[in-house]
Amino acid sequence: MENNELAVVEKRLVTRFLDMFIKFGLILGLASFCFTVFSPFMNMMLWALILAVTLYPLHQRFAARLGGKQGRASTLLVLLGILLIVAPTVAMVSSLGDSVSSLVDKVGNNTLTIPAPSDSIAAIPLVGEKLHAIWLKASTDLPSLVKSYQPQLGELAKQVVGMLASMGGGLLGFVASFIVAGIIMAWGAPGAVSASRIAVRFTDENKGIALVKLCTSTIRAVAQGVIGVAFIQALLAGIIMSLAGIPAVGIFFVLALILGIAQVPVILVTGPVIAYMWMAGDHGTLLNIIYSVLLVVAGMADNVLKPLLLGRGVDAPMPVVLLGALGGMATNGILGMFIGATLLSIGYRIFMAWVNEGQPHVEK
Repeated sequence: MENNELAVVEKRLVTRFLDMFIKFGLILGLASFCFTVFSPFMNMMLWALILAVTLYPLHQRFAARLGGKQGRASTLLVLLGILLIVAPTVAMVSSLGDSVSSLVDKVGNNTLTIPAPSDSIAAIPLVGEKLHAIWLKASTDLPSLVKSYQPQLGELAKQVVGMLASMGGGLLGFVASFIVAGIIMAWGAPGAVSASRIAVRFTDENKGIALVKLCTSTIRAVAQGVIGVAFIQALLAGIIMSLAGIPAVGIFFVLALILGIAQVPVILVTGPVIAYMWMAGDHGTLLNIIYSVLLVVAGMADNVLKPLLLGRGVDAPMPVVLLGALGGMATNGILGMFIGATLLSIGYRIFMAWVNEGQPHVEK
């Protein structure tokens, strides 16, 4: 009798476990399929969400001026964003492609001229003599040098083309993200309710609301105070360089953007540009002075932009923001730079909130 009861219980347990594994497998398969379908749009949607959360207070101001019309406010904000931010960015990155194309044409037609190196180059420890020899050969017999380094240059060209293609795709995603962010902001109130319900479902009522507030504050702090300041400063410097006729503006734009996110003075980029402008002598003295002053102002613009855009300090340390930006750029191009910095900061703050939960307050 006992053996029969044990057999019945065992059969029920096996049936239960089998049902559970089948359900789990179906859910996992469905989630995997949904992720595969959605993954091409993941970066675009993440950046659109970051933009929507960041710009929503400004969107509400526009809506108040337009009689509460959420859709019209979103349309106006998207058009302004594309006109003031996306269009100049496209010009910066496209100038990088033009510079690379012009360089390739000059090398192919043997019309590229390289000035002879200074004798001080050879005095650099360890690499000075080799660098001087390669530079001297490039200035006297560039075709022979290109031929001797053809395999390495071919591999470098492939990497540059891939980088330019990634930037082009990132810019298209940038435009699409602005449009999607406008749609999200038009439905901002229901979206906020949905986000709170999802957070509460994952945790509980108190922690869920706190989680939403923490994510919102982190997104706005990083996007406005770090990425926004760095982006505006790099864009301002890039526009001035374009007006001054500096070649390869796209490279300087990306360098200024990375330095701005790292909280390093952008004058490190604009300073060499000023020196090059004076050495090239393409403009008169008056124009050189005007462009130099503008570039110095652009290199120090973060001192004015930070108080305007950042209401309080960013709780995530700058190394976390920088690692997120560099890692995001390495994996997903220029769009990934913004997403990586924001998401890694959110992850850091959530982790630290979990670590500090229930811990006694320690006075500093």
